[in-house]
Amino acid sequence: MDFLSKNDLKTLLEHHEQPSVSLYMPTVKVGSETQQNPIRFKNLMKEVESKLEEMGIRLSDASEWLEQAKKLDDLEFWEHQELGLAIFISPTAFHYYCLPIEVDEIVVVSDRFHLKPLIPLVNKNGRYFILALSQDNVRLIEATQFSAREIHVENIPENIDQALMYDEFSNTQFRIFTSSGGTRNPAPEAGAYHGQGSPDVDKIYLDILQYFHQVDKGIFDRLKDEDAPLVLAGVEYLLPLYHQANSYQHLLADGMTGNPKMLKPEELQTLTWEIVQPYFEQSYTEAVQRYHDLSGAQPEKTVTNLEEIVSAAYYQRLDSLFVASDYHQWGQFNPETNTVEIHDEAQPDDEDLLDFAAVYTALNGGTVYVEPQDKMPAEGAVAAIARF
Repeated sequence: MDFLSKNDLKTLLEHHEQPSVSLYMPTVKVGSETQQNPIRFKNLMKEVESKLEEMGIRLSDASEWLEQAKKLDDLEFWEHQELGLAIFISPTAFHYYCLPIEVDEIVVVSDRFHLKPLIPLVNKNGRYFILALSQDNVRLIEATQFSAREIHVENIPENIDQALMYDEFSNTQFRIFTSSGGTRNPAPEAGAYHGQGSPDVDKIYLDILQYFHQVDKGIFDRLKDEDAPLVLAGVEYLLPLYHQANSYQHLLADGMTGNPKMLKPEELQTLTWEIVQPYFEQSYTEAVQRYHDLSGAQPEKTVTNLEEIVSAAYYQRLDSLFVASDYHQWGQFNPETNTVEIHDEAQPDDEDLLDFAAVYTALNGGTVYVEPQDKMPAEGAVAAIARF
């Protein structure tokens, strides 16, 4: 299954229909516990039916469009899971995504889909890409702190055999390429290419560079709507060459050196996470510090009032939003009157207002940080930095 993009999120967001069902559940990929997947799914589908009945919707009227989800429940489907599953159903729409991140179990029935758990997948908050370069192929991997999966990329040459005269060698040492041109944790050279500095080698490098320009075109076309970091993995001399060809603006300066050819996506994720982890930690730390700085110097630019945040998110006035992943606030927003109703308990037509604010902030170009409530920069489950 393909990865979730901002365009997918926009499609889900723009779908307004009563009722719209959102179902999230954690899934197990391997082992005996995979047997819990269909059991959990059946229980959640019963909860969906119960919520529909509470809204006054007869199950006989909903059976046809609910059947689309129930048909997923077979052995083959459960054998191809990731860490989470999201299913969206309405009388005229049906979408599902196998997710590379863990999600809490939840069912929401409203007049639009519940999307907050998906924000980390389309925003720069823990999600990144790995470009594995070798003489035989190029692989693009989508990764998080906990998972990785390969992504198909069209219009990329299959290999660089004719462009690269390099002896493949065993026992490759893995190191971290740095922007200064050196490596972290240096290891002895595992091999050498022949005739270094000769005209023949210059020709080889030009061939590789030309090949990488073709690769870059395919990668850019695939990632042009993304803002997640991209980290390279490949033998050491390939990385600076790819940097010369690269046009994706979120390519990290540091990369993993070594031959990635035989490494599985999960192994590449383990080896590259140490590179991207400081990027994410620094990004969040800087955002929190900026919030605190503004709250003292320009308090009008920091907001904690949920009603104001919901309205500002909808009308494209938020630069950054901090929202609790483990909290829900039910209510309704009317854009025609710009009014927000907050309810202590979910009512049949309610939606999670934190979800609403997070999705609109992301789609309107703001940055959303979805973190546990105890990591919020201010008391409460939500805080924001206004654009003006």
